[in-house]
Amino acid sequence: MKIPYAKPSITQLEIDFVNDAITNGWGEQRNLYIDRFEREFAEHLGVKYSIATSSCTGALHMGLSALGIGPGDEVILADSNWIATVAPVVHLGATPIFVDVLSDTWCIDPTLVENTITKKTKAIIATHLYGNLANMSELLGVGQRYGLPVIEDAAEAIGSKYFGQRAGSMGYFGVFSFHGSKTVSTGEGGMFVTNDANLYEKVLTLSNHGRDRKETRMFWPTVIGFKYKMSNVQAAMGCAQLLRIGELVRKRQEILKVYKSNFAEFNTLVMNPAQFGCETGAWMPTLVMSTGSSIKSDDLLVACRGSGIDARSFFWPLSMLSVFDGKSKVTISHSLSSRAINLPSFHEISGEQLSHVVKTLRSVVRGYV
Repeated sequence: MKIPYAKPSITQLEIDFVNDAITNGWGEQRNLYIDRFEREFAEHLGVKYSIATSSCTGALHMGLSALGIGPGDEVILADSNWIATVAPVVHLGATPIFVDVLSDTWCIDPTLVENTITKKTKAIIATHLYGNLANMSELLGVGQRYGLPVIEDAAEAIGSKYFGQRAGSMGYFGVFSFHGSKTVSTGEGGMFVTNDANLYEKVLTLSNHGRDRKETRMFWPTVIGFKYKMSNVQAAMGCAQLLRIGELVRKRQEILKVYKSNFAEFNTLVMNPAQFGCETGAWMPTLVMSTGSSIKSDDLLVACRGSGIDARSFFWPLSMLSVFDGKSKVTISHSLSSRAINLPSFHEISGEQLSHVVKTLRSVVRGYV
């Protein structure tokens, strides 16, 4: 039995949409699904503007570039993160400043953010890790006090809500991922969203090789831009996925609920938190051993792989990577990386497969109790 940790849910609806794009989506119809995907995603999120991109990383790169971030600037972000969040900062020549996360949500600590701000600070990135939500009220308050934009990395948070507001819709801009592992997928792809008209126009220009849409001359860029455009074929799949988004999110939430109920008896284990006033999209169910437990993530990963289960390790702290500090620190981010794993949560996972994952992990945990 080989159980993947994630894969997209593809039905006949997605196949039909993609077939139509492949057959008819050229020439004057080349942007038909792209325009529809952008419009419907913005409506779903409750924002004014959206731009479909080839990746979430590209969306973040363009957004930071539109803010004028470059050499000499600092950008604050959580140490517990995937490299994709920090890569655009480095590409633009700015300096990433890593701060620790909160022990309960695994998201950036607003107090540490405020304590880290300097005259060089130009932005704060709040990553909603594994669908958990960063404390946006406090972070937006910090941003307002210091005149700094708060950016939402909502790559993993489709379906998550913060006091009724969807993840990605609260910051100066938000970015999303439609990677094959995500709840809503286009295979690869991303989305830039904002409510700021001026920022939208800047990113729209950057996304089209620097060509302003008001420019009447063909092939006449006004700035050096990027090529991060999503294809019409990918957008067709995204349109189909959006029609199913309620179903896709609910299934993730149900899977997390099953895991939580099966591990509730162990006081040495915790999972994605139920945050007050929030609703998680439950993208990646994560099992965390308590700091006092003798179980390590490697123990569980070895057991999973031996049982045909493709579980994932928790993100390493970015500061530990050799391309940055490379030093081990006594932090929550560092501790989590050795105590947590991600569990399979793909849409079509069967009850039998879920039971197999639970049985495998429970047997390991019991051996340490």
